[in-house]
Amino acid sequence: MPEQDAGALPDLSAEQRRLAQETKDERKVWYFLAYFLFGIHIVAFVMIYAVRHGH
Repeated sequence: MPEQDAGALPDLSAEQRRLAQETKDERKVWYFLAYFLFGIHIVAFVMIYAVRHGH
């Protein structure tokens, strides 16, 4: 039985590493989405300003 427990430990740590990496990747995606949406709004406000103040 100890052989099975010892064999399960690397799998568990590999699973934990995978979950940790997945969490980091998901956080990066959310940051990218937030910056992208923020940037789109800045561009939209600049375009609205340009249209309203253009002669």
